[in-house]
Amino acid sequence: MITEVTYWRKRKKRNFLALLGALVCACGLVASGLAAAAQETPASEAAALAGQTGEASEAYRLDVGDKVRMTVFGEMDLGGEYVVDGSGDVRLPLIGQVHAAGLTLFEFEERVKSALEAGYLKNARVSAEVVNYRPFYILGQVNKPGEYAFVNGMNVLTAIALAGGYTYRASESNVFIRHEGSNKELAAPADQTTKVYPGDIIRVRERFF
Repeated sequence: MITEVTYWRKRKKRNFLALLGALVCACGLVASGLAAAAQETPASEAAALAGQTGEASEAYRLDVGDKVRMTVFGEMDLGGEYVVDGSGDVRLPLIGQVHAAGLTLFEFEERVKSALEAGYLKNARVSAEVVNYRPFYILGQVNKPGEYAFVNGMNVLTAIALAGGYTYRASESNVFIRHEGSNKELAAPADQTTKVYPGDIIRVRERFF
C-alpha cells in the first residue's frame, strides 16, 4: 500500500512539474512577442521620421549671399549667375528684381517663369542651381575662427578642420550651433553626424578641466 501511494505521489509531482514547465514556456513566448512588438513600433516610427527629416533637408531655401546660376532655355541672353542681395532679391534681365530669399529653387524657378510669361516669353523653361552658398561661421576654441565658404554635405568635423582644428583648451565632445533665423543655440555632438548648413554659427566652447 505504501509503495502504491508513493507511486501516485511521484506521478502527480511529475505531472505538476510538466504543467509548470509548459506554463513558463508559454509565458516566455508571450513576453518575447510583446517585447518584439514594442521594439518594432518605435523603430518604424524612427524610420519614418528619418525619411521626413531627409526630405526636409533637401528643400534648401535661398537667402542673402547665395549665388544662383539661371538658365532660360532658348534665351542665352537671359541666363547667368546672380547673387541674392541684401534685400533678398535677384536682379534679372528684362524682368528686374525677383524676390528669392526664403524660396526653394523650384519656387524661385516658378516665380521667374511666371514673370517672363507675363509679357516677354511664351512657355518659358527656367532652371536654377546654387553655385555658391552663403558662408557659415565658427567661433570659440578653434585655431582660426571666422567666416568660411559652405560646401554641400558639410558636417561639424569638416567645419572644425577648415578652422584649423581645436585649440588645446577646446571641449571636443560637443558644439553649440545657432541656425540662421534662430536666436537659440542647440548643443550637438562634435562628430560627422552633425550637419552644417549655410548661415550656421558654430561655437566651440572651452573645456572645464
